[in-house]
Amino acid sequence: MGEWDVLSRLLDKVQSNSTVIGKVWLTVLFVFRIMVLHTGAEKVWGDEQSDFVCNTQQPGCENVCYDLAFPISHVRFWVLQIIAIATPQLLYLGHVLHVLHAEKKMKERMKKHAEVDDQATLFLRKAYKVPKYTKSNGIISIRGRLLRSYVLHLVAKIALEVLFIWGQYFLYGFTLESRYVCARSPCPHKVDCFLSRPTEKSVIIWFMLVAAVVSLVLSLVELFYLFVKAVKECLARRQDYTVTPVTPPLSEKKAFKSRDEKIQNYVNMELELQGRKLGVNGITGGVSEVAKNISSENNSTGEVHI
Repeated sequence: MGEWDVLSRLLDKVQSNSTVIGKVWLTVLFVFRIMVLHTGAEKVWGDEQSDFVCNTQQPGCENVCYDLAFPISHVRFWVLQIIAIATPQLLYLGHVLHVLHAEKKMKERMKKHAEVDDQATLFLRKAYKVPKYTKSNGIISIRGRLLRSYVLHLVAKIALEVLFIWGQYFLYGFTLESRYVCARSPCPHKVDCFLSRPTEKSVIIWFMLVAAVVSLVLSLVELFYLFVKAVKECLARRQDYTVTPVTPPLSEKKAFKSRDEKIQNYVNMELELQGRKLGVNGITGGVSEVAKNISSENNSTGEVHI
């Protein structure tokens, strides 16, 4: 079991960065696949080739017939399957660590600028106190780039699960027969070969197949759940956006009743333009320029014309 410990520890880290359905998927992977593969399948298939007996004394015939009946061992096939479907999960973990590290560096840089520049303090301190991917309790929020990466790794898992289920059916089928007829060279004629414990092996094959199907269904449900959640959040953001008389849409010009409303709209338009051109680093210059424009216009005419 030592060779599975490293994979188990890595996937345990992924569990904290997954949805509830993703955590159930990991439980199915650990309990119903890795544990059963280690405790049951490896022992049942331990005598695999030695107990594959053919009714002939022709040298090499048994080996050739065994290779024809089982191109790859069931146990090794399932090991490859588990490693393959766990790889997208590990790649997602690497992307999470990369994004969190970049966000941490960005927050430190914004905090440094906020302490140096007094004019940008109000904007930048609020920015680094409200990170994009980490909540106040340390839980990772799956959104933005992380959401796209999570969906991509789900699609990869679904494709791999389907591929391995089809591969198992193509190579062996889903049941084992007690007798195999082989007519491959160097066998002198059609020979009968007999497999040990075919019923017990068929039960384990079906168990692993059901576990794979359950994992596939969980991945599909999780993908649908993320899609519905994203649609609901998008609709909620549209409903939360309200227009007040004091803060109208920045891209829309309209008549204002008071001078204060005109000034407020002018400030909003300037901040939007400066934010598009300069980004976060240009907030300071935008605020200063807006303040100068308002001050000069107040001194000259006392009115702002939109």
